[in-house]
Amino acid sequence: MIETVSKAQIKQVRSLQMKKFRDELGLFVAEGSKCVEELRKGFEPVAIYREGENATSLQIKQMSGQETPQGVIGVFKKRPNDQMVNGQIVLALDGIQNPGNLGTIIRTADWFGVRHIICSRDTADCYNPKVVQATMGALTRVRIHYADLPEWLSAVSRQHSDVHIFGTLLDGRDMYEELSTNEALTGLTTNDKRPTTNIIVMGNEGNGISPEVRRLITHPIRIPSYPKDAETSESLNVAVATAIVLAAFRFNQTSI
Repeated sequence: MIETVSKAQIKQVRSLQMKKFRDELGLFVAEGSKCVEELRKGFEPVAIYREGENATSLQIKQMSGQETPQGVIGVFKKRPNDQMVNGQIVLALDGIQNPGNLGTIIRTADWFGVRHIICSRDTADCYNPKVVQATMGALTRVRIHYADLPEWLSAVSRQHSDVHIFGTLLDGRDMYEELSTNEALTGLTTNDKRPTTNIIVMGNEGNGISPEVRRLITHPIRIPSYPKDAETSESLNVAVATAIVLAAFRFNQTSI
């Protein structure tokens, strides 16, 4: 006999569709067997509901935020929002609003071995169910931190001399030219061979990088279109642009 899920449990799981309750309870929800199993590797599960095991089809539907529920729903504890960041490449997101874009960026960062992402406070919530779904479990390996981005970048620059801040701007230098000549990408400084940290800033879908953050960028770059003088779209989707930039950074590191 299938165990009865209480109305209170159903109500709580449904409430996690809203950021207010995710923040209050310190919990988030994920759906689908693969996503739930991946998240169990890095997050503490509070409850796992499986259709036919401990929940009925109707109960899963009542708890789900999807039009077509996948039969498995997991409730997990959120991580604390620390800002202890390290790594050769750190991604910084300035006002990314679309949950699908954020989820895809997190999944892409995971693919390219980026373990920390710093988000401005107006970036979408990484525990939004649409974001969680789009990451396909990448949240297990990629740590997401929220901060006042200009303040954080300023503090990092003051504390460490071996930090390079790259930003994607329409008037930036050709990315491939910049990366092919920038010794920071070897992971070493020219003087004492200490590891460097390269921070890559990606801006808002419509407005790009904010003026406050733009002033802190030490290496403005752009993704060149091809061919150089051909008429083309005004800009790239930010998730696609992030993938191109990270691929270029990793290629230049491994090819030097």
